[in-house]
Amino acid sequence: MQVAMSFQSLGLDPALLKAVQRLGYTCPTQVQAQGIPAILAGRDVIGSARTGSGKTAAFLLPIIQRLTKHPARKTRVLILSPTRELAVQTETMLKDLAGGTGIRGKAVYGGVGMHLQERALRDGVDIVTATPGRLLDHIRRNHADFRDLQVLVLDEADRMLDMGFLPDVRQIVSTLPKKRQTLLFSATIPREVEQLARQIMQEPFRVTAGLQDQPPESIRHTVYPVQEHLKTGLLIELLRRGGIKSALVFTRTKWRANRLAQSLFDAGIRAGLIHGGRTQSQREAAPEGFRSGREPVLVATDVAARGLDIFGITHVVNYDVPPSATDYIHRVGRTARVEATGDAVTLVAPHEENDLRGIGRDLGHRFVGETVSGFDYNSAPPPRSSHRPEQSREARSPRDMGWTRRRHPFRRGQHGSKRARRGSESRSRGPRGSRFGANH
Repeated sequence: MQVAMSFQSLGLDPALLKAVQRLGYTCPTQVQAQGIPAILAGRDVIGSARTGSGKTAAFLLPIIQRLTKHPARKTRVLILSPTRELAVQTETMLKDLAGGTGIRGKAVYGGVGMHLQERALRDGVDIVTATPGRLLDHIRRNHADFRDLQVLVLDEADRMLDMGFLPDVRQIVSTLPKKRQTLLFSATIPREVEQLARQIMQEPFRVTAGLQDQPPESIRHTVYPVQEHLKTGLLIELLRRGGIKSALVFTRTKWRANRLAQSLFDAGIRAGLIHGGRTQSQREAAPEGFRSGREPVLVATDVAARGLDIFGITHVVNYDVPPSATDYIHRVGRTARVEATGDAVTLVAPHEENDLRGIGRDLGHRFVGETVSGFDYNSAPPPRSSHRPEQSREARSPRDMGWTRRRHPFRRGQHGSKRARRGSESRSRGPRGSRFGANH
């Protein structure tokens, strides 16, 4: 949500105002309007802000301004992130905002060699954005010197809790100077995160960026009831009919993500793939291909998509119904970022109907089922295989499934262990031509 004020009124320097204008920001979001003045004043800050609230700029802008006033070739800011993707994206935004100021940053994360990271840490970059596990490795090897640290940022603290990183965070904090500014941002504030904040922060100023139990109001929600075995065909039909510029598609498992990405490739649709079984290079290349538009579809699991911060996503597709209302909010919040509008599309099979209705009750929202004209909802399912039987043999229409009906115009790969990140499947690339294949 935006507020009726300008960035000029927040006390930012002219160079940063130019960077903000260059990136296309017009008015500050709620978390920016509340957080930037408090951070500039040196306060510890707890920000309750979900994905798409503009929280990254909310802490980077005042941090950059602070560092430019007192230049020094020492590491003065540490930003801890739950995933390598978020660490890299924070580093990228830092470069965009700090261009021409001389402020340097380095992303430090696992899955790649330590040598270049070690050299950057020893040389003393201004801002380190890191995942907890890899940073602890460097600290134990005496690669990092945080004696001059001034600001600690914990980004997406609830995700770090979910992924089991809070013990690592506590260990890292114990090595830092006690006299510092601490900023904590989190979509939700669970009890464990609140306890951590009380232990490491001093009288924090609290910022709440809108309701945390509702998706952004600028999102349009569409539900397509469909048999399980017809989900892929319906998704391909929607993509080919137009109106979807970019789509982030969520599945509940790596196996289903692999299978869906392969099916899209077979249909001539350029799609990227990201999940925990992919290699590090694949995990970095997939969001970049999606961001650049080379692959207008990105298939992802919930865990792998944590930290993805990509502007301009027009559609989020729940290929599988998320397990809870909280997960629904986190998924669909990746569209309608900051000032934009977006669409959340959910494909719901008969066995998922109760789950979706439960999400609707929790959100206070009544989902209305729609149909796609011309799509064959009565195709027979394929013969049952001996593994992973996930579809019903009885084909039913959306009307038969009890939804309000409304017309709407419009190989599987291999994966290795999560620990090793050794996916062996190649990235899917469709044929040249239309964004979603040749058949429209």
